[in-house]
Amino acid sequence: MNTPASRSRSTELPGDAAADLPVGNEAVSEQLFSRVALELFAEVGFHGASLRDIAARAGTNVSHLYYYFPSKADLLRSIMVSIADALLVTLRDAARAAGDDPVARFAALVRAMVLFHAQRRIEAFVGRSELRSLPEEARREIVDRYDVLTAIFRDTLDAGVHTGVFRCAYPKQAVFSVLAMSSQVATWYRSDGELGPAEIADRYAALALEMIGHAPAAQAS
Repeated sequence: MNTPASRSRSTELPGDAAADLPVGNEAVSEQLFSRVALELFAEVGFHGASLRDIAARAGTNVSHLYYYFPSKADLLRSIMVSIADALLVTLRDAARAAGDDPVARFAALVRAMVLFHAQRRIEAFVGRSELRSLPEEARREIVDRYDVLTAIFRDTLDAGVHTGVFRCAYPKQAVFSVLAMSSQVATWYRSDGELGPAEIADRYAALALEMIGHAPAAQAS
């Protein structure tokens, strides 16, 4: 069985790879600072990690970090935007590949959501848990992206209800429930667990279709 795991060290970042880089080396880049910050935020939380901690783990000093990010809040915003945008791209690609059938599309969306949260667990975990740590304007920016994500699910569910393949009295609450259970995978999934990401994704897709009252064509009349 997969067991709950929160704020545990699970991102592999070589301990000496960054430390060997001299201050000012261009290899100590915005991307590396983001990776290191993501790791620390997952370990100790946004408020538990200082800019000095992030710079030290990246093998440089705070002034170099300031060159890319004026504040820790700016660094968190950059990470959160990147995560939300990556998730949106993943879902849009899944919906496009599934075609117009609401059943196939909804199942594909759930699978994509679960796979993202299992395979990119640290990003997904920080993306959800640290939303509260953003300043109001930046938080709104991320929430707007999640609203778009929610609308993709809702539009697909509404299309299925309209054609009779879904029977769902509370579509808004059903979508929130599906999103919540899918995103929670990031808090408990482990690579050495009983099921792999694809198997979990398939099971969650089946559960989600039951939740929204999937009615096969032969039974829909």
